[in-house]
Amino acid sequence: MSIWKSKAKRQDEDMTLDELRDKIDNIDDALLKLYNERMELVHQVGEVKNTTGAPIYRPEREQAILNRLKSQNKGKLTDAAIDALFLEMFAVARNLELPEGVAYLGPEASFTHQAAESKFGAMSAYLPISSIPGVFREVKKGTAKFGVIPIENSSNGIVSDTINCLDEYDLKIIAEVCLDVHMAFATVSDDITKITKIYSKDIAFGQCRKFLQDLGLDEIEHIPVESTVKAAKLALKDETAAALCPAVAAKLNNLPIRFNNVEDDTNNRTRFFIISDFENASSGNDKTSLLVRLSNKPGSLVNFLNDFEEAHVNLTKIKSHIVEGESIFFIEFHGHQNDTHIKPILEKHKGEIKILGSYVKEIDDI
Repeated sequence: MSIWKSKAKRQDEDMTLDELRDKIDNIDDALLKLYNERMELVHQVGEVKNTTGAPIYRPEREQAILNRLKSQNKGKLTDAAIDALFLEMFAVARNLELPEGVAYLGPEASFTHQAAESKFGAMSAYLPISSIPGVFREVKKGTAKFGVIPIENSSNGIVSDTINCLDEYDLKIIAEVCLDVHMAFATVSDDITKITKIYSKDIAFGQCRKFLQDLGLDEIEHIPVESTVKAAKLALKDETAAALCPAVAAKLNNLPIRFNNVEDDTNNRTRFFIISDFENASSGNDKTSLLVRLSNKPGSLVNFLNDFEEAHVNLTKIKSHIVEGESIFFIEFHGHQNDTHIKPILEKHKGEIKILGSYVKEIDDI
């Protein structure tokens, strides 16, 4: 009798599972219809934008949609899940409407590539570029509509090449992205004691110094190469070699990962800028970046900063930098360049500043 009851119970469970799957199928069918309806509306928006010359990608509009959806969410989706689902849908819509190239500091599977994909999705046409100035050149020429470059790392500070190019080129920052930077130790060898050399970018050896010391790998040959992706490719060919690289670079090259998260600073983060040839409208939650050249007079910096303090503008970053022998300041603050309490300050100092862009604020600072 218990056997028959057990069989009946399994049949009931199977029927319930089938019913659940039917419901999921029905929801998928409805989602497909809704996706297509949305794409049709996006197409109509695109036609309107084509008549006005407005850009297809509007980060502040996308952020407003995400904020609205998160505020209404009552289900199991987390904020991160909502971002992942809808950012990919936004990217699909843009590419169906007007495919536009995205140049990034390569190679493929670099952290900059990951930052680009986090905003532009898997369908975009990506163009890996070998240098930061090269990314700026290709966006300026129109080879790519967007460029993605690193601006600072929490361990190593500001990226000088990016500051120099922001000064040289008349392009705008339209978005920022912040990624956690994790390194993996990857090798085809099953015996770490047989490792005689490690490939990576020069900066990565310092970021993983404690791990290398702990495993007795600090005194073997450390070979700097131009990218962590190349490090993975070289390590794959040599059983006595290993690579310090992002996990995605190891997986892309089928290089076995022996240890994950081997960096010394578990809070290591890199911030990236997305650049293009247009300016954003205000989102209500913005950050603005400036380059400032002040006269060589006592108190010039203090007087400049006092104007922001008197207007109750929150300055989040002040970094000095040398460009062609001249000292300039990289300054960031909360707010949009067109905010009513900010515009007078920028107008007053227009001969001393270059507005790099206002964009949706993702983080206060790294």
